[in-house]
Amino acid sequence: MSSAQITETEIAAAERLLGIAYTARERAQMAGNLDGQIAAAIARRQLALPNAAPMALRFDPRLPNTQMPPLRDQLRFSHRDPGPLPERDEDIAFADLPALSHWIATGVLGSRRLTEIYLARIEALNPRLLCWARVTPDLARAEADAAEALLAQGVRLSPLHGIPYGLKDLFDTKGIVTGWGAEPYRDRVPDADAAIVRKLRAAGAVLLGKTTVGALAYNDIWYGGQTRNPWNLNEGANGSSAGSASATAAGLCGFAIGTETLGSITAPSQRCGTTGLRPTFGRVSRAGAMALCGSLDKVGPICRGVEDTAMVLSVLNGGDPADRSSIAAGFQFDATARIAGMRLGYLPEAFDEGANEVDRQALAAAQRLGLEVVPVSLPDLPYGALMNALYAEAAANFEDLTLSGADDTLRWQDDTAWPNTFRKARFLSAVDHVQLDRLRYQVMLALDALFSEIDVLIGPFSTGPMLVASNFTGHPCLHLRAGFLDLTTRGAPALGAATLSDGGSAGHGARFTVPQGISLWGRLFQEGALLSLGMALERKLGVAARRPEFPA
Repeated sequence: MSSAQITETEIAAAERLLGIAYTARERAQMAGNLDGQIAAAIARRQLALPNAAPMALRFDPRLPNTQMPPLRDQLRFSHRDPGPLPERDEDIAFADLPALSHWIATGVLGSRRLTEIYLARIEALNPRLLCWARVTPDLARAEADAAEALLAQGVRLSPLHGIPYGLKDLFDTKGIVTGWGAEPYRDRVPDADAAIVRKLRAAGAVLLGKTTVGALAYNDIWYGGQTRNPWNLNEGANGSSAGSASATAAGLCGFAIGTETLGSITAPSQRCGTTGLRPTFGRVSRAGAMALCGSLDKVGPICRGVEDTAMVLSVLNGGDPADRSSIAAGFQFDATARIAGMRLGYLPEAFDEGANEVDRQALAAAQRLGLEVVPVSLPDLPYGALMNALYAEAAANFEDLTLSGADDTLRWQDDTAWPNTFRKARFLSAVDHVQLDRLRYQVMLALDALFSEIDVLIGPFSTGPMLVASNFTGHPCLHLRAGFLDLTTRGAPALGAATLSDGGSAGHGARFTVPQGISLWGRLFQEGALLSLGMALERKLGVAARRPEFPA
């Protein structure tokens, strides 16, 4: 298109969109002076940029007054005795990481046996859950045997040594299909491992395979179907880390890896009753992972307990020059640390009419921990407007799908699905995008002021603006199981998909007991304090051990 083809009618339409009134002379100037902009845009589109190509600008969550932890990790796990090894394989499968780690280290449980337990459960339950995109049994057995051989030589690489895990299918695995959950990439085979895959292998963890990811890291719908919630097979597992949460909740792995851009660790943890940790932005390398939004994507563990997440983060943590947004920061965690003296904040409106009994019980339990619990507030800012920045980054990273028409091959085509969102993003203003970045800085200042008053904030998953605000500022979030609700069959909330209409375990209106979680947000790079409080709250709530049941 040339400037001669830009009509005053089209400029008038743009005026209405922007709420601006131009004079006739100004309209004529624009219509006659757009050739350079159009030519530059066309020239840029002719250069195909791979998904891995980063932006020159990078987001740094730190403000000038941010206090960074020491670079050297300081770790003290509980080392509690979990008791004798259970007789039933199912009881072993659902054990938390401290227990599995202890049994493997003391030789009462072999990595190969544990791997076979999980592989058998995957074979039996994955057809109903659709939480594994690809299982790698031969690789898992080889890695388990290697872990056992090292232990026989007296070598234990980490607390995760010999423990099988699931990897979200947007992390590259050499020679193993990594399909990003999306039809255009379902046969994509990387030629190198992602950074965290190398770290987990060096720690002695055993890769069981690739857990499902909602197509291009959104929702629970992928090219193989919709990942199910183990507590209610009639609904999706929610969020793009759906496979990791579903597999962990169902006892199909020791732990799993997820990612979050806007709720994809915490949302499926809320739905499936797992414990998800979204670390501070930049703490964990994303090298070798699919890029959705370079200034927002984060990597973290999905587990069955709070200390589990600390064990996994201790392996994942570390700076990486291959990730332009990586920030080197030590991880300080002490399972025996006291929480006395900590200040816990809450937004009063989050516990009003929209809250349920489990939310209020969680706050009451936190108040019984002996903390100073105080009401807090956030300034009135247009937090939701930041979503346009996410849409722009995501649309840029997958521009080739939009311009080629390959977006039509994606399974999910609703109004809110990626294909339509990517197309709409073409109408976003670059000037507004810069202004959104300036707004983002104001939100960073707002949350910095909040956490200057408190150590941790507690609230339901959808607390006020925190889902959007804390993801854009990069603050860490821990979401853990807080209780259970008896509900009629649910449709998924805004971040998930609609209730399944086929293949479910019951029809519309059936009653289900489902898990309900609570979120804790902490200061930048202070995951240790966040996890200490989370462990204390987990013990007080006493609901972590319950398992989903699978009718025959």
